[in-house]
Amino acid sequence: MKQTLKILVVDDNEVDRMAVRDALTKAGVQMELFEVSDGNDAFSALSTTAYDCVFFDYHLPDQHGLTFIQQLHSSKIKVPSVVLTAQGDEQIAVQLIKAGATDYLSKSKISPEMLVQVLRSAIRIYRAETQAALVNQQLRESHEQLLRKNQELERQQQQIQMQNFKLLEVSQLKSHFLATMSHELRTPMNAIIGFSQILFRSKFGQLSHQQADMVERILNNGKHLLMLVNEVLDFSKLEAGRLDLKAEIFDVSKVINLAVGEMRSLADAKNLSLLVQTDLQNTLVFNDPVRIKQILINLLSNAIKFTEHGEIWVEVKELSASQVTIVVRDTGIGIAPRDFKRIFEAFRQVDQTITRKYPGTGLGLAIIDSLVRMMGGKIFLESKLGIGSMFKIELPRQIRLFTEAADAPAIQLDGDEIYSSVKNPHHSSSQTR
Repeated sequence: MKQTLKILVVDDNEVDRMAVRDALTKAGVQMELFEVSDGNDAFSALSTTAYDCVFFDYHLPDQHGLTFIQQLHSSKIKVPSVVLTAQGDEQIAVQLIKAGATDYLSKSKISPEMLVQVLRSAIRIYRAETQAALVNQQLRESHEQLLRKNQELERQQQQIQMQNFKLLEVSQLKSHFLATMSHELRTPMNAIIGFSQILFRSKFGQLSHQQADMVERILNNGKHLLMLVNEVLDFSKLEAGRLDLKAEIFDVSKVINLAVGEMRSLADAKNLSLLVQTDLQNTLVFNDPVRIKQILINLLSNAIKFTEHGEIWVEVKELSASQVTIVVRDTGIGIAPRDFKRIFEAFRQVDQTITRKYPGTGLGLAIIDSLVRMMGGKIFLESKLGIGSMFKIELPRQIRLFTEAADAPAIQLDGDEIYSSVKNPHHSSSQTR
């Protein structure tokens, strides 16, 4: 052992103490050796000084070794301890080890080799036990911390749950309020639009150019406001799960052309070309024509709004006998990749400022996304800033309504099952400007 050890020998027999000292010296142990003759002096020494090991005789004059070990233990004095026993006291030494002693050695076996071996073993065992105790203490502290954290997490979870309940209640109240207000606003808005249209009729007198311009402004702004109100109403119904699809068999190309016709004046006002191409072997679908038209009008409205010059294309074609796709392309400002997901969120717009150039509720694409998913379809977006955007919607030719039975028969179109190939297809391919 290279380091200098502090060793305490406790024995009332000076010869036995000398034997320990000589054996350690002959073994070459670098040490500071201290000697006391009874347990009380040993306890006082151990209370004030840290020792690397203590050798003590089991038969002390003032107390026996078991009492000495118990006294150290109760006083929380920790030190490697070796019991020196007489011949035949091995059984007693085992009891001392159970009480807290580190090791024992018969006095008859004291030799430099044996003593240094016991010393090293005692120090090694003590350090291992100390390390194990430290690890156990750390584990207990970690366990207590985990328990406290779990309790805190449970408390936070309860708070979050309560907040979620409150938020859900607020959301339901908000949806109910939006639905109620939207419904109440539609009545006066329809009246404004209706009376504005009546004023244009000649039987009520010819309007001056200035009067006609003002009435037209009232009519256009009324229609725009009604569209915004309808968006809020549709969104509140979608959010509450109260919007149902009213499916029927219809000619999708006619609905597409009707929607494009309604939006053409807005495109013409910005000198934008609006092209339509329909390429369908079978133009009949089973879906909600009102919602299909709404989807296309919203897409065209966005395309026109965000396109300052160039063209807008609408393309309708078949992916297969059971699927159709509607594509709207524009040469507008484009969308950054980081905003691809955000623009489908309700009330979300790329420019959220109140001074933004392009107005709107931010509900159009959210409504489109919800309607497409209700129809069992998918929506895809491709866009580059400064070049333009492309929205592609893939829809089943025949949607399934939630009220349909699982074993309901397939809808028949022109005598053929909608999912089968058409023997005498009605082909429609046209391009208009």
